Amino acid sequence: MGEARRQATRFLAHARAEHGLPVSARASDLTQLVVSELVTNALKYAPGPILMDLRITGDLVEVTVWDSDPALPMARAAEPGRVGQHGLEIVMAVVESFEARREPVGKRITARIALTGDEPDGRPGHRTG
Repeated sequence: MGEARRQATRFLAHARAEHGLPVSARASDLTQLVVSELVTNALKYAPGPILMDLRITGDLVEVTVWDSDPALPMARAAEPGRVGQHGLEIVMAVVESFEARREPVGKRITARIALTGDEPDGRPGHRTG
């Protein structure tokens, strides 16, 4: 899973440095979070290999994870006493769009994250701290 996050970081750094695309620190952080959650779930629940694809589509970074388990993920209802198992809820809260679909073998999960957007201090592309 750590390697998947590193690949996402390198991918966005390359998009910024080599192609001049605007990639906010927030987009980079959210992409790492989404990659971590989707890859962790695939490793935890699916037998066999997983594949991750990263691409830039317009002003979005698209994270796609395929695994061999055909069961589609479902966000669980809020339970104040539940510890853990909030990953899908978090992913769905931070992405522009989320899609889960069955494939002839397994499933494909795609999440899209805005490349730019307001940082915590309200300024595009600026990080405090």
